[in-house]
Amino acid sequence: MDGLFAYDGSGESRDPSSAGTLAGNTHDSAPLAVRMRPRDLDELVGQQHLLAPGAPLRRLVEGDQSMALLLWGPPGTGKTTIAAIVSGQTNRHFVEVSAVSAGVKEVRASIDTARNRLVKTGQETVLFVDEVHRFSKAQQDALLPGVENRWVTLVAATTENPFFSVISPLLSRSLLLTLEPLTDDDVRGVIERALTDPRGLDSQVTLEEDALDHLVRLAGGDARRSLTYLEAAAGAALSQGLDTVDLTTTETAVDRAAVRYDRQGDQHYDVTSAFIKSIRGSDADAALHYLARMVEAGEDPRFIARRLVVLASEDIGLADPTALTTAVAAAQAVQLIGMPEGRLNLAQATIALALAPKSNAVIKGIDAASADVRAGKIGSVPPHLRDAHYGGSKRLGHGQGYQYSHDSPFGIAEQQYAPDVVLDAEYYRPTNLGAEGALKERWERIRRLIRGR
Repeated sequence: MDGLFAYDGSGESRDPSSAGTLAGNTHDSAPLAVRMRPRDLDELVGQQHLLAPGAPLRRLVEGDQSMALLLWGPPGTGKTTIAAIVSGQTNRHFVEVSAVSAGVKEVRASIDTARNRLVKTGQETVLFVDEVHRFSKAQQDALLPGVENRWVTLVAATTENPFFSVISPLLSRSLLLTLEPLTDDDVRGVIERALTDPRGLDSQVTLEEDALDHLVRLAGGDARRSLTYLEAAAGAALSQGLDTVDLTTTETAVDRAAVRYDRQGDQHYDVTSAFIKSIRGSDADAALHYLARMVEAGEDPRFIARRLVVLASEDIGLADPTALTTAVAAAQAVQLIGMPEGRLNLAQATIALALAPKSNAVIKGIDAASADVRAGKIGSVPPHLRDAHYGGSKRLGHGQGYQYSHDSPFGIAEQQYAPDVVLDAEYYRPTNLGAEGALKERWERIRRLIRGR
């Protein structure tokens, strides 16, 4: 759960306080990630696109406006925090419903209790539903009366695409806010603040730079994860009577060895280059090794997916026409489900592309065509191919003599398509590898028919 309270089945959160002050969750034994939860919008890290003056989130909190929010973003980007801020800064009661354990009855009970509180005391309620995509259609339907009548200020959070996982009536009644993964600098700031803040570690320990870098890499843009790991590392150091957390202590505490990989440095480019060249060389084992190094080091999975999509056309092309489809599907899957599960999609695509027959005919073809264009070989479009759909085009001779391909034998007409200056150019030169071998024979026959040879 990405939440502060668990549902107790009574329509109320376990927190006994009103106004959503989150009392009872800032005690010394509370997790560091909970103690360091931002108390207002000014402490919220990242998401600057949501914090600008006049932005919906600002209006909701500072203008105390009632609206339903649907927060979509990866774990640890502040979805629960935003719900807590909305509750605390607007003096609304905070109630959380578990999307894992609550049924329709519990959802309706929460809304009924919120409505009664509104009638009796005038106090509004923030109803926070984490992982709303886990709710069934009936459970999501049960939220609609509370939203429509504004008995509750609904804040629903999801890590999955809401256009697939949230019912249309609820989606149309909610303001969708997309949360972006935190940057490395954002996560670094979260860790550094927790080290000195009285709510956090209160300067009990210092963190060596390489240990800090390791925690940032492991966090992968997840602030909560970074604080969980920091708490474990600091606890390990303090248990040994140390006031400095070094890399060795950090590696032991979080049971993850530091991967020497700088996303802005040589390792990034070297590992990426080796990854691509291993796939191009058809070594699936080596490709998986470099993929694992990138994933474990916290490389952006979208970057990896983009490289696979490029490789599918550059190094495989029509030798395996399904390669591009596989790579694009992996990229879309990573975008849809995120990490860590997305590594499976990346691994499947990596293996498939490594084992596919290879051809660079696509890139060689477009490069050759581009070279001619840059060299000034840009002739006039043959008159019979020009647009003949506007008034007066016929008088200019446009379209005259054009042969409709479907009226010709084999659906291929003998006529000139290229400008005179590149009439004999042969850009696409298929190989004999994989499926492209059959395409080569077909293309050679087609080329002869078109050019009357």
